[in-house]
This record gives sequence, C-alpha cells and structure tokens, in this order.
Amino acid sequence: MPRRTAPVLPRIRPLLTLTAVTSVAAGLLSLLGAPEAVAAGTAPPTGPSAPSATAGDVTTTAAPRADELTFTVSHSGRAANDGSYTLRCHPSGGRHASPDRACAALDRATSRGRDPFKPVPKGATCTMIYGGPATAHVTGTWRGRKIDAHFKRTNGCEVARWNSLVPALPATSS
Repeated sequence: MPRRTAPVLPRIRPLLTLTAVTSVAAGLLSLLGAPEAVAAGTAPPTGPSAPSATAGDVTTTAAPRADELTFTVSHSGRAANDGSYTLRCHPSGGRHASPDRACAALDRATSRGRDPFKPVPKGATCTMIYGGPATAHVTGTWRGRKIDAHFKRTNGCEVARWNSLVPALPATSS
C-alpha cells in the first residue's frame, strides 16, 4: 500500500522552499570556499561580515572582503623586485606590478585544498639544487585565513614552493 504523507499547508510551502534554496546556496558557497557561507539553521555571523541587508525573512551577508597579502622580497637578483609590495585579490589591486596574473597564480596554487604557504616539512627529501639567495616574507589574509610565511630558494623543495607562486613572488635571476 502506498505511503501517505501529510499535506503541507499552503502558508508553510513557501517557507519550506525558501529554506531548501537557502540550504543549497549555503552548501554551494561553502564548497567554493566562501567564508561567509552560513548553513541554514546556524546563527548569523557577527563583526565585519555580519548581515548587511534584510528583506522580510531573507538575510543576505556582506560581500567577502578582498584577500590582501604583503610581500617583502630581498636578494631576488633584480633591485626592482626587492622591497615590499601589497597585493589585493578578489578584486585585484595593490602595488604589485601585475595583480591580475599574481592573483591567478595564487588561486591556482591554493586550488584543490593545496596550501603553498605551509613550510616544507622537516625531514623532507629535497634535491640539493640551490636556487639563489632570494628570500620572501608573506603576511596578510588569504581566503579568510591569516598568513605568515617565509620563502627561500635553498633546495629543490623550497625552489618549487617559491615557483608555485610566481608571479605573485618575482621570478629570480639566479
């Protein structure tokens, strides 16, 4: 015998539809890495990302803040590349020479859960290829996470880590 379900009252149906759409949208935003995505039924965020507009029972969150990193580079082999500069992404800007390309490089380097900002693990087996004396210190925020990373080119692992962020980090001449 077919199972019977209770009829949904006409006044509740729009609310159920809104809840389903909100849940699906929050799930998609969280998959895309949007830190402001709030799953249905959880408390709204507070602070700078608190709700910015309310329309009836529907609440929208503020647009995500731009990712902003400060790069301090030294001994890159070109005096023009040494010094400090700021890079903003989503939307791109800052004092970087090519912010669009640099942001695209960062997006690629951090895709699929990769973290180019984490240090090379202790005891990692790396080739003994010296990439030069260049160093970089990167601080700021990327995808809602605080960044404080140091880069150097002392072996193959460190060179590969640096190169994964070019052109956010400068290509070196050594």
